[in-house]
Amino acid sequence: MDEGAERILEVKNIMVGYKVYEGELKVLREVSFYVLKGEKVGIIGESACGKTTAMKTVMRILPSNSIVWGGQVLYKGKNMLAMSKKDVTSLRKHNLSMIFQDPSSALNPVFKIRQQMYDIIKYSSDERLTKEEIHERAIHYLKEAALPEVERILDSYPFQLSGGMKQRVNIAMSLVSARELLIADEPGTALDVTIEDQIMRLLKTIVEREHISIILITHSLGVVKGFVDRVYVMYAGTIVEVAPTKSLFSNPLHPYTRMLMDSVPRLIGGGVPEGIPGVVPSYLDPPKGCRFITRCPFRMDVCGQSPPDLREIDQGHYVACYLYNEGRS
Repeated sequence: MDEGAERILEVKNIMVGYKVYEGELKVLREVSFYVLKGEKVGIIGESACGKTTAMKTVMRILPSNSIVWGGQVLYKGKNMLAMSKKDVTSLRKHNLSMIFQDPSSALNPVFKIRQQMYDIIKYSSDERLTKEEIHERAIHYLKEAALPEVERILDSYPFQLSGGMKQRVNIAMSLVSARELLIADEPGTALDVTIEDQIMRLLKTIVEREHISIILITHSLGVVKGFVDRVYVMYAGTIVEVAPTKSLFSNPLHPYTRMLMDSVPRLIGGGVPEGIPGVVPSYLDPPKGCRFITRCPFRMDVCGQSPPDLREIDQGHYVACYLYNEGRS
């Protein structure tokens, strides 16, 4: 990927949380990342590490109890967090879209696929379309998502389709408005592994053919390894490592990344993998310094004093860890 390419999305130091009965959950702490035009970026981490919160911040679809303390979400240089609802809606209509984890909940169960496809096509178009034009576009996008018997699909209710077919319909719908950036939030997690593989292959084919940028949110190391150009590793609402995919898997630097990889079962050799000891810290009262300090076997006094900055160790390979600030690895 050409580092000189346009940064279609740049997120700078966003700090996001939620108001709950017990207090305020301080989830995202100064999270920053960017996506180049045509780039495939992965964001990986355990459940509840803040991946989806970051993407909902980008899409401006956070729930009503959310708090944005600071930061910027720059889409082609314009801060989406400062945009009017009208301008954000225009971006969602024409430039970016999001595929959600559960294909069933993303579709309205009381309407046929035809009505839902037609509605999103009309919504995303600035021109008045005839019924024939709307139908032709619906057929086109369903075929783009590799769906067979598209007329039958259009006349089906969501419950009449398999999980894999529903996710393909969601992909088709997202393609209507994702002309520049597509966010895929664990698109295969709710499906069995063979269907997940088909969905990921389909997404890769589409984004490469259409030159669409994509952010893939996942907890699966295998999915990331075979799909993206560059990876951000998240832990407890912070970015702990950033690297080109090949570099990350050949030389993981952060203790969390290493332990995450060591916890994955292997088909041949290696014995029983060890899990990461301890639990993720509470967002009600997260550690002042590195948020991995409570589980890290290499922790030092400095780790609890202030959060480490991301530091470039190799070309394009950054890590937020005091082990490397001390010149050790």
